[in-house]
Amino acid sequence: MDYDELIHEALTTSFEGWDFAVFHGRIGYDGDLPWDYEKLVREHLPEAASLLDLGTGGGELLASLGPLPPRTVATEGYPPNVPVARRRLEPLGVEVVEAGGRPLPFPDGSFDLIVNRHETYDPREIRRVLTEGGTFVTQQVAGHDLEEINAALGGPPHKDPDWNLATATAALTEAGLDVTWSREASTTTTYHDIGALVLFLRVVSWQVPDFDVDTYDARLRALHADMERGRPLRATAHRFALLAR
Repeated sequence: MDYDELIHEALTTSFEGWDFAVFHGRIGYDGDLPWDYEKLVREHLPEAASLLDLGTGGGELLASLGPLPPRTVATEGYPPNVPVARRRLEPLGVEVVEAGGRPLPFPDGSFDLIVNRHETYDPREIRRVLTEGGTFVTQQVAGHDLEEINAALGGPPHKDPDWNLATATAALTEAGLDVTWSREASTTTTYHDIGALVLFLRVVSWQVPDFDVDTYDARLRALHADMERGRPLRATAHRFALLAR
């Protein structure tokens, strides 16, 4: 497809929940993280009678983790994802709450286990709604994630470039939690065609906050020309994970 066809496809392709299968073969991921978030969560499920999943997306990952604790609740702050998550999770006995802000809409000491993949959170709220001895498991996207995309487009930087393992650990410690394990790592993400990049930026709208194809037309066309010549756009994905009690 030519440039205009790829852009049209990217702007009209439907995207539901948080399923990135649509990018298969178009975005490449070089290297694995040295931890497995799903495994981290599974290791703590047997000890939990209650579970809170913050920012469940379409509920894809949570639904795969069964059997779930007797009381399992998921939050989702992006309104289009809420009905998707409810269709997937409510048949499994999971309550889905539309919530993305703070404070969390739960009483003190509500959950033995709180899990969070790539969702913002307030450390004080995590401490408040955890039971005594409860566990918080999170994997986060660091502030400098994929910054090569922003540079290639000449766009603004991330909203919170100082978000990293050190600042997250300090904030949780200040809130009264003990961080018992943590890791951070970087991998390479490769965008092979301009349509995949534009669709990605539609979905991950916070990467380039003011993104639209008209504003960035010249830069997008230049990237497309590079990709057509066999020079894909490579960017560094920054992740960190931690356990806190």
